Amino acid sequence: MRIGELAAAIGVTTRTLRHYHHLGLLPEPERLPNGYRDYGLRHAVVLARIRRLTELGLGLAEVRDVLADDAGRELAEVLAELDDDLARQEQAIRERRARLRALLADAEAGRLPVEGPVSPELAALFGDLDRGSQGRPESPMAAKDREIIALLDTAAPPEERERLLSALGSFADEPGAVDRAHEAYALLDALVDADPGDPRVDEAAELLASCLPDSALDGLGIGSIEDAAGEQSFLRAFLDDFAPAQAEAIRRTMRLLVQRHAGGAR
Repeated sequence: MRIGELAAAIGVTTRTLRHYHHLGLLPEPERLPNGYRDYGLRHAVVLARIRRLTELGLGLAEVRDVLADDAGRELAEVLAELDDDLARQEQAIRERRARLRALLADAEAGRLPVEGPVSPELAALFGDLDRGSQGRPESPMAAKDREIIALLDTAAPPEERERLLSALGSFADEPGAVDRAHEAYALLDALVDADPGDPRVDEAAELLASCLPDSALDGLGIGSIEDAAGEQSFLRAFLDDFAPAQAEAIRRTMRLLVQRHAGGAR
């Protein structure tokens, strides 16, 4: 048989068949005097087995183990591993569907955060903060703050994410913290077209720093910030997203927090 005939007989493409040759799954046949490959029944048997195994969900490396005489693994062992893997996938799908059902329920009740789906822990914190800010005009700075928190909740390593959520929880529990935060947001909103030397920059920085309780400083890793002006690439990108006076207020806030943390550590 020619390569196209074998591929058609087993229901694969010639490209797939050549890939199996490249990986060593299917032995190369002898070639005819004209250079064409000459496939026999044994190649068809092996190719059909490869197809059956891949349709079960085995990866090509696992298929190689099954086919190799010296692999030291029985087909039953490989299939048992595949079954375990499928069970894990089923569990993950069930968990994702449960999360989707909860999000749909929140959407129907009007509780879905505008940032879209976030972790259940962050959704609960956002809900607490929303209840404390009902009746206030919408603040562009508050919306940006939530976007950044949602970004960190998604991208931060597990340990840092736990620290962030703990710090936010401490903030939400602090009496008057939400009110002070919205005062700070209003000040920062007013700085959108201001000069970095505007006296309101210091006022906004002091108010922002006062929003964060001492119990949350360690949770945010304030002590690890060596340069409050920010040399880290993420911090530079973070500050570049603000107007100049707003960015300066945030830099000064970070300096105040570093000084506060250093004083508390003595």
